[in-house]
Amino acid sequence: MNPASFSRALVLSAGLGTRLRPLTLVRAKAAVPVDGEPLVRRVIAWLVSRGLTDLVLNLHHRPDSITRAVGDGADLGARVRYSWECPVLGSAGGPRRALPLLLDGLSTRTFLLVNGDTLTDVDLDALAELHRRSGALVTLALIPNDWPDKYGGVLLDDEGRVTGFTRRGSSTPSFHFIGVQAAQADAFALLSDAVPAESVNELYPRLMAERCGAVMGFVSRASFQDIGTPADLLRTSLELATEAGRPDGPRRGRDVHVHDSARVERSVLWDDVVVEAGARLVECVVADGVTIPAGAEFTRRAIVRGDDGDLLVAPL
Repeated sequence: MNPASFSRALVLSAGLGTRLRPLTLVRAKAAVPVDGEPLVRRVIAWLVSRGLTDLVLNLHHRPDSITRAVGDGADLGARVRYSWECPVLGSAGGPRRALPLLLDGLSTRTFLLVNGDTLTDVDLDALAELHRRSGALVTLALIPNDWPDKYGGVLLDDEGRVTGFTRRGSSTPSFHFIGVQAAQADAFALLSDAVPAESVNELYPRLMAERCGAVMGFVSRASFQDIGTPADLLRTSLELATEAGRPDGPRRGRDVHVHDSARVERSVLWDDVVVEAGARLVECVVADGVTIPAGAEFTRRAIVRGDDGDLLVAPL
């Protein structure tokens, strides 16, 4: 294995997970199980496999669900520390708050930023090399935006410099940001600590206006799996289960009990789930602590237990 291209990484895991509701009423987005494994553990395992073991995770919404899944990272071969946010500080304010942890004891001011809600296999060595050669403050990992109706895009000039961003639904050809970026501490250092700030909508346009080439794009054909919505979570879990040779469906969580007469088809079951006699689930996501009553039938639904014990059911 080559030495890690980056000394340290920040995994952005503090978000509210609004698009993933109602599932994020129970867990933080980064802690939701994807084919039986919390998403953030998958991200950490990927970083460790690339030689990057010194990690910071930022926390805000349902932080216990992340710390319970990750701990100090030792069982994954990593050292994990946490940057706490109250209020949530956003995609630029979060890195600003985490700078003391990201720079502590290092001579380099370069680090990796990874979204806690996506899976990819982007080449970190090549990303780091382009970032170093270009002298950019930020370098975004990009792939061609084949889904403009679902995702906003990134615009590049012929030299790979980011020139702007498009909104979802734009007909302008663009690239899609896949949640990994190389960054210099100087990109965030002038922001006020503990003040919410956004990157794409606020900080990066300002950096681009101040210096041509401050934000660059690294384009590849890396894989990309988004866990933005309950439907995305189900689809990705089914894909991973199929790739692993488990066509019957994703791995189930701990303490799951399915009655012999119940039917569970292509569904994701989290921890402490009970499916009673004669119930049927088809392409559902069932969160922690839910009991599916006897004889109940659900198809393509996200199901969560509310604070009052009643089921909250939303279409995928």
